[in-house]
Amino acid sequence: MDLTLKNIIKGDKVIWVVLMLLSLFSLLIVYSATGALAFRQASGNTFYYLVRQLVFLGLGFGIILLMVNVIPVKVYSIISRVLVIVSVFFLGAAVALKFAGLAGDSSGRTINLGFISFQPAEIAKLGLVMYAAKILGIEQESKDGLKRAFIKIMIASSVICGMIMLSNFSTAALLFATIMSMMFIGRVPIRYLLLVVAAGIGLVVLIYFTADKLTALPSRFSTIKGRLERFIHGDPASEKGITQADYAKLAIYEGGLIGKGPGNSDVANYMAAAYNDFIFAIIVEEYGMIIGVGIVFLYLIFFFRGIIIVRKTNRTFPAFLVTGLTLMLVYQAMINIAVSTGVFPVTGQPLPWVSMGGTSLLFTSVAFGCILSVSYQNQKNREVQAPVVQVTVPDEDQEMQ
Repeated sequence: MDLTLKNIIKGDKVIWVVLMLLSLFSLLIVYSATGALAFRQASGNTFYYLVRQLVFLGLGFGIILLMVNVIPVKVYSIISRVLVIVSVFFLGAAVALKFAGLAGDSSGRTINLGFISFQPAEIAKLGLVMYAAKILGIEQESKDGLKRAFIKIMIASSVICGMIMLSNFSTAALLFATIMSMMFIGRVPIRYLLLVVAAGIGLVVLIYFTADKLTALPSRFSTIKGRLERFIHGDPASEKGITQADYAKLAIYEGGLIGKGPGNSDVANYMAAAYNDFIFAIIVEEYGMIIGVGIVFLYLIFFFRGIIIVRKTNRTFPAFLVTGLTLMLVYQAMINIAVSTGVFPVTGQPLPWVSMGGTSLLFTSVAFGCILSVSYQNQKNREVQAPVVQVTVPDEDQEMQ
């Protein structure tokens, strides 16, 4: 068995390079940004979170390699419905635990099974994208088929995103935007999508004006309203310069063009989410706007490589799967960067493959694994379809004649 690096790392090589570069920045920034956290929770061991991130990145790469080398792409189509059912089960359990006051964290986003804790929304994101890809792939033949696809996907999306919204509005909105984009690309009639957009705007308005009356429900509606008001009208706490958004802007300002140098962040000592939701601001503070733009460029490269993979795919399910997962990861990255720079209201979306993470990083690796698996399948299909050129070599007797 040939276990050389070339035969193990399969799929789009550019995406592999992007992952390697993002991993490097992840380790550097997580080590720098977790100094204060290490003194609070790890007895001052500043290497603890660096090693932890290294382990999870290693596990993430292991998952990707396993998926690319062992698991056929058709498996994801087969398990898509199962993942949706499992997602609904765990999301329902999270809602029930929060309503009963037994949630694993204050927001009710996490389920703790003792040996492992995870966010059911991470399973739901993968499951719903796979399910939407499967339905769109099946129902491409007619207008009636596209209508059926719209109905099926909207039912699943409404249930899953509605349950996620009770504890994490930004993740629900991100996932719903991804599904809407998939349906638009999948030729679902635009009038259906516009009706959904109008309903979504109406829902946000309803939440804004009724949030104060829904405090008894297990939801974060009041948090959503508060963040919108602070974004529109300004945060009173900003007058003291003590909000997370203020710290992020300060970090970007102090970083300037070339940054303060690796490990020289001051703002990371005061930001509660410096290693997660606002990690892009710390990157700019230490390495400057030039590297910050480079990080954005890496995600754009990944986006365009995803487009190339889709264009080379000759089957509908893999094409829609790569479309959905690529858009979801890029949307998440842009939201994180937009929050750090003050373009979007503050919300909790980590920077994919860079922010410090545990199981969430592993679920992200599954998304990358799916994309690279489709890329590798494309390569195998081209090799099978390539014409075989037969070269006839004359023997010595013919040459003598």
